[in-house]
Amino acid sequence: MSETNNSQLEQAVIDGTAWREFCDELKSLADIVTADDTPNDAFNRAEGFRYLTRLLRNSLTSVMEYSDQEFPSLQSLGDMVKMGADNPDNIYQGCKLNGAYDYKITGQRNSVFYLSFSTISGSYGSNGKMIVDGFIDNEELQVDDDGRFEMIVSVNKQAGNWLPITAQTKSINIRQTFLDRSQEQKADLSIQRIGTDDKPAPFTAQKLSDGLNQVSRYMHGTVKLFADWSASFKPDINTLPPADQAYCQSIGGDPNIFYFHSYWELAEDEALVIEAKTVPECSTWNFQLDNYWLESLDYRYHQITLNKHTATYNKDGSVRLIVAHQDPGDPNWIDTAGHLLGTMCWRWIGATEHPGLETRVVKLASLKS
Repeated sequence: MSETNNSQLEQAVIDGTAWREFCDELKSLADIVTADDTPNDAFNRAEGFRYLTRLLRNSLTSVMEYSDQEFPSLQSLGDMVKMGADNPDNIYQGCKLNGAYDYKITGQRNSVFYLSFSTISGSYGSNGKMIVDGFIDNEELQVDDDGRFEMIVSVNKQAGNWLPITAQTKSINIRQTFLDRSQEQKADLSIQRIGTDDKPAPFTAQKLSDGLNQVSRYMHGTVKLFADWSASFKPDINTLPPADQAYCQSIGGDPNIFYFHSYWELAEDEALVIEAKTVPECSTWNFQLDNYWLESLDYRYHQITLNKHTATYNKDGSVRLIVAHQDPGDPNWIDTAGHLLGTMCWRWIGATEHPGLETRVVKLASLKS
């Protein structure tokens, strides 16, 4: 950067222009929440604007505090930060990487059911894509007798646990998936760049300016991406067709997962019956109910998700779930948590077959009777 440009940047920070311009850019996010194809009632719009605050809080923390590629630190998706049909059975972790460096992940496997690592090129804030460059899960992971392991993250192949990156790699995504959070212990993980004993450089006007620009791009890219995705589900109302798997993978999906996504809407006296007549051999499966903004509903207080372990099966091995506003007296009730519409997702995880799902809308009274 030339001395003139650097002086202008510093002046924009000194006089507050950089911050004012950042705030002005955030204002236009309201246009996405209030677009003609989004629900126009106060309830869903309020959730839409709360969604913006959650994403902004998480992005500011990630970018301003934990984005140093030389000194990475694994961060979990913030408390109650939800996006893109986040799996209620998951802990999501990650950090920024640079393909020019080598990294080492140190971990204790513990008892979490599923653990996977993906290196990613692209981002929601740049090209709207998150392409998997390298992948390893607990099936391949080598651990010692105490469950400890080390993994090298690098361009060049390494012996033992190795997670590939490329020159284009920007980040790592880690999924810890539970069948029962009350019984399983999450993996303990840390990451460091190989070959540095230095300390991070002090914060600068340049870092502030770059960070604000990155947050703005991320917010606009992420909110627009998932708003468009949600709107695209509407033609499949109250059904669960297979999603476009290539598209799911292009935005950071786990290669071991086959996805079903769609839109739901129910009157107060209606229920949605979802049946998996065939449950294939798989690591697990799960279903979840989301709001319009592709945020999982509040699973702290409502049963909005079930999986292979928590669902009750029929005698023939099939499974039936009931989405309804009131409890129909069924152990597989999925609570709408005060919502009349939203989106939903089914996952077959680690399955070699991906049978379809049958759905039908019925009167709630017919189930209670």
